[in-house]
Amino acid sequence: MQREFPIGLTPPDWLVRNLRSERAPVNRAAVARAALGMSLPLAIGLAAGQPAYGALASMGALSGVIGDTADAYRMRILNTAVPQLFGAVGVTLGTLAYGHGWYAVATLTGVALLSGMISTIGAVASVSGLLLLVNCVIGAGLPLPSPWWLAPALMTGGGLLVLLLALLAWPLRSGVPERAAVAATYRTAAALLSVSGTDRTEEYDEGRRAVTQSLNQSYDLILARRARQHGRSPEPTRLLAQLNAITPVVEAAPAAHLAGRPLPAPIPEALRHLARAVETGTTGPAVLDLPRDLPAPTTEAARAMDHALRHTAEVVAAPDVDPRGIDDRLGRPATLGIRTARAARTVVLSANSWRYGLRLAVCIGIAQALVSLIPVPRSYWVALTITFVLKPDFGSVFSRALLRALGTVAGLVIAAVVLAEVPLGWWDVPALLVLAPLIPALTPRGYGYQTAAITPVILLLSDLLNHQGTALLLPRLTDSLLGCAVALIAGYLLWPESWHTRVGDRLADAVTDTAGYVEAAFGPHTDPAGRARMRRRLYRDLSVVRTEFQRALTEPPPTGRRAAAWWPLVVAVERIVDATTAARVRVRHGAPPPSTAEVAQVTRQLHELSEALRNSETLIAVRTDLAGPDGSVLEPLRQEVAAARSIASPH
Repeated sequence: MQREFPIGLTPPDWLVRNLRSERAPVNRAAVARAALGMSLPLAIGLAAGQPAYGALASMGALSGVIGDTADAYRMRILNTAVPQLFGAVGVTLGTLAYGHGWYAVATLTGVALLSGMISTIGAVASVSGLLLLVNCVIGAGLPLPSPWWLAPALMTGGGLLVLLLALLAWPLRSGVPERAAVAATYRTAAALLSVSGTDRTEEYDEGRRAVTQSLNQSYDLILARRARQHGRSPEPTRLLAQLNAITPVVEAAPAAHLAGRPLPAPIPEALRHLARAVETGTTGPAVLDLPRDLPAPTTEAARAMDHALRHTAEVVAAPDVDPRGIDDRLGRPATLGIRTARAARTVVLSANSWRYGLRLAVCIGIAQALVSLIPVPRSYWVALTITFVLKPDFGSVFSRALLRALGTVAGLVIAAVVLAEVPLGWWDVPALLVLAPLIPALTPRGYGYQTAAITPVILLLSDLLNHQGTALLLPRLTDSLLGCAVALIAGYLLWPESWHTRVGDRLADAVTDTAGYVEAAFGPHTDPAGRARMRRRLYRDLSVVRTEFQRALTEPPPTGRRAAAWWPLVVAVERIVDATTAARVRVRHGAPPPSTAEVAQVTRQLHELSEALRNSETLIAVRTDLAGPDGSVLEPLRQEVAAARSIASPH
């Protein structure tokens, strides 16, 4: 008989979560851009007799490859060009500080503070702050060619080359990514309807989260484009109308699921039919040719689904849309000037901004002081490691430090083969042509995989600058491990933010907002547009809360254990929002509305739950006596609230 492993040899759950590979499709276009965008500058530099210039331009292209994540062409300009500008400023500051001892330490510490603070604004600002600090570290740690403007020009040119390659198809594919995003939202909604009303609860929950994520991405894409065009272009207006039109279908899904009856197959198939029309830009009567065998609705939930589906078909079929009648469900973005002023105010006044900035600055300052006192061959690698590990919006510091160390070791194995077997010079071009595509191919699978892909590329380019070959391997490993150690000690252990403060408050805020949503859904003066925006923001906030919990689950005890204990409550709050939406849909389609006393009882229980979450870090006893009239539309909601309060009680 085969003996079982002792329980002590079973890897801990947090370690398994860290090492698990994410499933993600390979973006072939990004892979091709990485291969050409990084190898072409190097080839040009070698042909011109300046391999160092080519290596610097390829390093700039590397930053463009890492930031090449947007689908829409207009977003690509913003996501790539703005960070490149910050990167040019960073390498200029670093070059000016190179060789100036403690002045360089002070410069990098100040840049780290600014980088960490602006990272809290948003995605583009985060990448911009990252490049600002990374390039400043490179400029302060490497003897770059003169004059002072040459290195910034070369690195920025490499990044802009990747952007140019990404924009080549714009004239032929204008609007295609936006239509594809909206069509993908329709398909995720169809997948949700396929499992609504079945006993496949886990699949339904996954499908609902997929719809939320897809809606978030599509709204971000469409609203950003519409804000820049101020509603003048009919295409983003039509896409926004089509995106809004899927909302009633998504709202009807919880009602159908709670009814406990699987939806007929023609219903999700009709939504896939509409997705194809959205993706191809088809309008007119052909779109209205829904499957003929749609069943006649007999219940409130069925009537809601039938009405929502036919309304969606009418919107998709309409060739012209009046922009004045389109409601931006998340609120139209403010003008660029207003958003800039708001972001600047947030950076200066936000406690989070200062905390993250100081945390990064302290670690960079310690690292630079350390390598100034202790001879380290490639001292800038220590600060680079800290920069990537300690980015506040990139996930758990502990998890990233662990994956950085493991990814570096794996990458060094590949780099050892490349540096030992590939002759210096023109043979580096085909080597880079093979290695560069691994970066966009492996990045979606996780940070460790990205590190393993980037490490041999960086070492190959570094070898072109200093001609040290395999002698770079050991310093790279030493400096990376030293950087991870500094980040873990000075950026993690010495900043004991409690799990309750970092995650519990956000969950408490979501519960409070859920109580407000219940009041808005059944109050006497409900604004349909305002209620829709509230629901969308609530689902988006819950998605952020879920992400924070998933990050906490990758950390070792006690943080990971606390997150695991509270995890079911996150799911329970999502179901409360679903039950509220389902009840509202049923009322709108004929069910008797709940009394004011019923609504007040539910909201009071939610407020009590929110306060309990905010004021304690451990499970506490709560009341779960939610009785109400038999047959009330709020009965499923009361059950979900009672379940949530029961989860928050000790067992």
